[in-house]
Amino acid sequence: MKITWLGHACFLLKGRKKIIVDPFLNGNPMAAAKPEDIDVDLILVTHGHSDHLGDAVEISKKCNAQIVAVYELAVYLSKKGCETVGMNIGGTLDFEGVKISMVNAVHSADIVGDEILSGGKAVGYIVEDGVTVYHAGDTDVFMDMALIGEIYKPKVALLPIGGFYTMSPKTALKAIELIKPEIVIPMHYNTFPPIRQNPEEFKNEAEKLGVKVVILNSGESFEV
Repeated sequence: MKITWLGHACFLLKGRKKIIVDPFLNGNPMAAAKPEDIDVDLILVTHGHSDHLGDAVEISKKCNAQIVAVYELAVYLSKKGCETVGMNIGGTLDFEGVKISMVNAVHSADIVGDEILSGGKAVGYIVEDGVTVYHAGDTDVFMDMALIGEIYKPKVALLPIGGFYTMSPKTALKAIELIKPEIVIPMHYNTFPPIRQNPEEFKNEAEKLGVKVVILNSGESFEV
């Protein structure tokens, strides 16, 4: 699988299928692509905040790609004219041989605009496409990450380290201990001033736990 970081929490996963997660591109100062550049088979959205839902509607219509989201958010997106798959935590979608499982995350999730609408719950995803990848979404560390590690055994974990809105580097280290991945790619940092972090410091501490940490610049890829 080829894993490309497009900035913030947005990743493009290319295996048998092309999947984009949390396509926040317009308005993202770190974005390495524009919505019109994206060509994917499936879109995963972890929650309804604008820096994660992002350009999902535009990309869905452009690519004729379904959006996978927690049920309440999927209902909202279907009213925007998108084809959606409304799942819930614990469920698994078989997308033409690629398995997408929805797992828990600890974070708020309502859609904030002119009015606040229910966005269901924040989630993470397990993507099994030759390699098993865990995208944690926006979350704090929580003890059931140990179950996620035990059940799905992800080789790669995409973990937020920005703090303020999500796990910090310190608490992401505890998440690594619980999940036990082989490879960690940090995300959700340095996009905005409140989430400034030094990923090299995180890498130095995390690799003491026996994992490989891959720091990507926006637009860079890693193959596994």
